[in-house]
Amino acid sequence: MYNLEGKNAIVTGGGQGLGEAICHKLAENGINVTVADLNYNNATKVAGNIAKKYSIKSLPLKVDVTNSADVENMVKKTVESFGRLDILVSNAGILYSYEVTEFPEEQFRRIINVNLIGFFLCAKEAAKIMKEQKSGVIIQINSKSGKRGSYKNSAYSASKFGGIGFTQSIALDLAPYNVRVNAICPGNLLDSPLWVNSLYKQYAKKWGITEEEVRQRYINQVPLKRGCTYDDVTAILLFLISDGASYMTGQAINVTGGQVMD
Repeated sequence: MYNLEGKNAIVTGGGQGLGEAICHKLAENGINVTVADLNYNNATKVAGNIAKKYSIKSLPLKVDVTNSADVENMVKKTVESFGRLDILVSNAGILYSYEVTEFPEEQFRRIINVNLIGFFLCAKEAAKIMKEQKSGVIIQINSKSGKRGSYKNSAYSASKFGGIGFTQSIALDLAPYNVRVNAICPGNLLDSPLWVNSLYKQYAKKWGITEEEVRQRYINQVPLKRGCTYDDVTAILLFLISDGASYMTGQAINVTGGQVMD
């Protein structure tokens, strides 16, 4: 449908959760994938699985997106292995939840460093290759928290607001080179490892309610009355990296079930 076979992509944070789902969806559509993750074991497992299942090339790499040398090596190894770089999906991110007066400075800085500076470093290195090719697509996995403030998530929201500003700005920088830059803003991925292994427990403790009640509270906020799924996100991703979206750049697309409409 999207005619993406033979293209080459990098997915940061590709070793689990949404990143893993993105790697599978790209591979399913014939795209060779560099699975970049801080956890090399996870990256290796995902890369091996998609190579066997979809008969594409895959490359696992241990990458800290806040480390410029790691990011430069990631892009270099991808081009050496695949010949070119067509797609960057900047997905790596972290979240810690605190009320502002209780927010540890170290953790606030860490969120900005991973979510925003990490996106900058990856986009910078990918853009160097894409400018020379005069083609390419950069996608940031952003959040509905990049469109509206988020309760007890000031650092995360700040990093995502910044990500949209950065997306729009570099879309202008790179448009003369036929390189498009867009962001996807998912709603709450209520079945993802981040929620199941961390956020439900954090919010249940903070609010004095059960984890099931936390989940229902978030579902009740969505007009379509369900959480966002990996398929919801990857469907938009496939469109944005395809020629069907060739006239779209600098956009931040909501995938929120109607929760955010601006």
